[in-house]
Amino acid sequence: MVAILFAACEDSDKVIDQIVAEETRGSILRTIEVTENTIDYDVTTSTLLGGGFGATVEVQDQENGDLLQSLDVYLGYNDNTSDKGNSTIGDTEVLVQSYSLSDGTIGPNGLPRFTYTATAEEMQSALGLTGDEIFGGDAFTIRFEIVRTDGRVYSAADNSGTLTGSYFNSPFEYTSVLVCGPKPTQAGTWTIDMQDAFGDGWQPTTADGGGPGIIITLSDGTVYEIGLCTPYEDPGYDCTSGDSEGTATFEVPPGQTGAAEIDFQGDFWGEISFQIYTPAGNMVASVGTGTAAGLIEIDYCAD
Repeated sequence: MVAILFAACEDSDKVIDQIVAEETRGSILRTIEVTENTIDYDVTTSTLLGGGFGATVEVQDQENGDLLQSLDVYLGYNDNTSDKGNSTIGDTEVLVQSYSLSDGTIGPNGLPRFTYTATAEEMQSALGLTGDEIFGGDAFTIRFEIVRTDGRVYSAADNSGTLTGSYFNSPFEYTSVLVCGPKPTQAGTWTIDMQDAFGDGWQPTTADGGGPGIIITLSDGTVYEIGLCTPYEDPGYDCTSGDSEGTATFEVPPGQTGAAEIDFQGDFWGEISFQIYTPAGNMVASVGTGTAAGLIEIDYCAD
């Protein structure tokens, strides 16, 4: 029986040794820090005003990063606003950086780290994009690729949920989005569609009503007070009739030197919602029920 037992253990060890010998392990590119991932875009001049991308990443493999032959960085572009730009770059990527193991620094984990940074102008130039091919809401893509000394290659397409999650935080691919900055408010008639989920008008600041829900201040000092009327008390301003919904407009004269300030006063019962449209009919803000009081962020890309 003892002989049989030893023979069985020996056979089992051989199977384990075979599994271990044939085991294939990949490489991980852990995100240490993303220092920048937005670009300021000027709608009026179709130019990039600043910003870019910056990140520090860490390579890990079964040899503590020593299997790294090169860490390559590819740049691409996502045209998310094809109706406002005519970028034809498609899925094209450009190799913009290639790090060798000696280019990295050893981090606290004993693993090699690399920092890649690029300005907005550098990314635009690398892809050969002109001003009329880009627009706010589009995004540059920054994809890292690990090339190992054994010939294997790892990048975003090889990822699993475990690697992209919070533990390893290893997406391999990042984006830097073009964000439209504030600009002088368009002249013309602006529209605000308003709703109340309960169907009893707006109560922005108190249980029964009390003042406008929206206060708009133009750069020339003109102030508009807007909101649905409430049946419970005199709201104290020229409100818009409608228990469940209503539409108001306000005029913006030519010559505005800055962006309008749109201040939402609050949502006492969590029932208020509204949408804001430019004179051209573009929706630049959509506020849902329960939104806290404060300044409303305008999508200047759509303005």
